[in-house]
Parts: sequence; C-alpha cells; structure tokens
Amino acid sequence: MPELPEVETTRRGVEPHCVGHRVRRVIVREPRLRWPVPEQLACVLPGQVITAVERRAKYLLFRTAAGSLLVHLGMSGSLRMVAPDAPLRRHDHIDVLLEGGVCLRYHDPRRFGCFLWSAAGELHPLLENLGPEPLSREFDGQHLYYRSRRRKGPIKNFIMDGKVVVGVGNIYANEALFQSGIRPDRAAGRVSQARYERLAENIKQVLTTAIEHGGTTLRDFVGGDGRPGYFAQQLFVYGRSGQPCKRCGCPLRELRLGQRSSVYCVTCQH
Repeated sequence: MPELPEVETTRRGVEPHCVGHRVRRVIVREPRLRWPVPEQLACVLPGQVITAVERRAKYLLFRTAAGSLLVHLGMSGSLRMVAPDAPLRRHDHIDVLLEGGVCLRYHDPRRFGCFLWSAAGELHPLLENLGPEPLSREFDGQHLYYRSRRRKGPIKNFIMDGKVVVGVGNIYANEALFQSGIRPDRAAGRVSQARYERLAENIKQVLTTAIEHGGTTLRDFVGGDGRPGYFAQQLFVYGRSGQPCKRCGCPLRELRLGQRSSVYCVTCQH
C-alpha cells in the first residue's frame, strides 16, 4: 500500500501540473471504488480552478473555491499526468481533464482507493479525529510519551494508529523502530520518554529520507511522473527477514503484529 512518502511524492509530482489550471471535464469510467464516486463530481468540479494540492495523512486534497476533491490511492492506486488522448490501460478508472491539454489519470487495479468530494468549509468525515502530521512541529517525543501511558499493546501498533500520528505505515514503522533500537512488540506504555524522543526524531528522519528518494517501490506504486521510488535500497529491516542485520550481522527475525509482518534484530533492538 502506498504510504506517506509515496503519497507525498505523488503530490509533488502532480502539483505543478494542476495548480492554477481549470478543470474542463471529469470522466468516470468505473465509479465502484472503495466508496462509490459521487455522481455530483462530474458536475461540480468542471469549471473550478485548482488552487492547491495538499496532503493530509495519506489523502490528497485538490482544493478549489467550491470545495475539495479527496483522493486516496488505496492499495494499488496511482495518479499520472498524461495527454488527454493517451491510450487507456486496463484499470484506468477516472480522468480529470484540465485546460492546457493535460489530464490527471487515476489507475487502480484493486479499486480500494477513493475519489470523494467535500464542499467548501466542510471537513470530510475521513479527516476527522486524525493525529498530527509526523513531519510537523506538533509531533514529538513528548506527544508519543503522553499518548502511550497505560497502553499495553505493541509499540509498533501504537505508532501506526492514525489517531496518535498519521502516515506511519508498516514499512516506515519497522525502519524507525530499528533506528531507535526498540523491539516492535515492546509494550507502548513501557517505553521511556527519552526513547520516545529518539523514536520521534527517527520517524521524521526515515520519512524525510524516503520522500527525498521518491518513496519505496512496492508492487504497483509509481509517482505522479510515472517513475518508481527508490527508498527500497535504503531499507534496514523491512522485507529482509532471515538476512543479516546491516549493523551487527545477526539474522533478522520476523513476527506478526496486527496481521502485519514485523522484522527486527534481536541484538540491536530491545
């Protein structure tokens, strides 16, 4: 599933082609995504100028005076800028045609993504109750320490909770915990504030580095320019179960937490 760096990479890729351009037409070939594409979208969006392309958690927000187009890439979705007459591929479900001869095309084989609409001044329910952005000033070790008190669940599940902090998915949770020397199954409430300070900084660093490298290439993900990300070359633990730790050489181990794979080093993490 595209995580925060992949979504941010996509945002940066499509933003220069969308901001300041008027929507000419919306073509919905397949409305059956995770939630049905609103019928009003093809009526309310044309004629509007896209004033900003923002990201909140793993959602992309295309702002206009009338409201915002809310896009989630789901497990296999991608956005590309193509020519309006570019040949269609299977699973090219939605086109947003812009004045100036460009087209924002949504591709999603599994159809777990979404294209939704919220009117100006309204906060979409999907954006309610979200935690702070991990790269913001509001997110730090003190925030994690405060929210973790009396929590008995694994720390990995805790930092992946969108109500605690948004956008820390499975890949980057594994990597940040390794960099912080914390086992993924350690109880969140038994981690000291000092270790949470280190973890918060490592979450910021891992995500920032991933964004700089264009995200992680996984399955169907590509950025807005159609090119894959390359952070996979920088991974220390994710997807490397049984391989030697890049720091100490011990074989990495794998366990399951919340239906997800967690890889860690028994020597470097405790």
